[in-house]
Amino acid sequence: MQQYGYGEIRTPAFENTELFIQGIGTDTDIVNKEMFSWVDQGGNALTLKPELTAPVARAYLQHQLGNQNPLHRLYYFDTLFRRERPQKGRQRQFYQFGAEAIGSPNPEQDTEIIAMAYHIYQDFDIQEMEVNLNSIGSEEIRPLYLKLLRKTLNKYRGELCKTCKTRLKKNALRIFDCKNPRCQEILDEKAPCIFDSISSDDRQHFDSVIRLLNAMNIPFNHDNKLVRGLDYYSHTTFEITSSSLGAQDALCGGGRYNGLIERLGGKPTPAVGFSAGVERLILVLGKLESIE
Repeated sequence: MQQYGYGEIRTPAFENTELFIQGIGTDTDIVNKEMFSWVDQGGNALTLKPELTAPVARAYLQHQLGNQNPLHRLYYFDTLFRRERPQKGRQRQFYQFGAEAIGSPNPEQDTEIIAMAYHIYQDFDIQEMEVNLNSIGSEEIRPLYLKLLRKTLNKYRGELCKTCKTRLKKNALRIFDCKNPRCQEILDEKAPCIFDSISSDDRQHFDSVIRLLNAMNIPFNHDNKLVRGLDYYSHTTFEITSSSLGAQDALCGGGRYNGLIERLGGKPTPAVGFSAGVERLILVLGKLESIE
């Protein structure tokens, strides 16, 4: 990532719990059930880092990096913690690497992030991978879309899994993260497409990203159900997946989060980034070695 002009950033192992509540969203799985949190002797609520974008945004604000340079390109390699059921490619303590570009609203910056992630896996000679891409538009369009989504899915509420019934009430966009076959079938056949609701400016931005990826000969699929699992995402979202990983097939994911820094108390600041699981990468490399 240094080849792209990105500098390393390191953040503490734990942060104030409120950072993740404000940054990630109160109705996300991470905040609701996956954080390791405690209250210290001084009464401060603290949490081991479950993800890295919010801590990087906090550091950007705290150290006033925006006053030093209009664009910051940052990368990290760090340990994270989530209280979830251990399984293949998913542990309670795990490692991630990733990058954040803070300060540019341009589609060229989206493309740089996607291309960097793609070329990292290409350098590892991973052939069975796909880039999946979408745009969920600005946060301003979200309330109208969620109203339409709830109205539509309420007609099929009885057929949704227990988790999706809860999500429909609290955070309907998270239903797209469900792996239940029947829920996916309902979404495929009945759910309104979020891409159809984005503004003309957002569509133009997305079209520019597509054009640039094509110019760089980076293959991709437009997956109009791809929304990512964190509330701070807007506009471009993407994942790189590998069929060799099975059901949990994501190698990395990311997108734009133009509203996150403002949500944390800063001024409106465009940003885009990605994060990638090291354990997932090791699994794929192990499968490649066994084939060879």
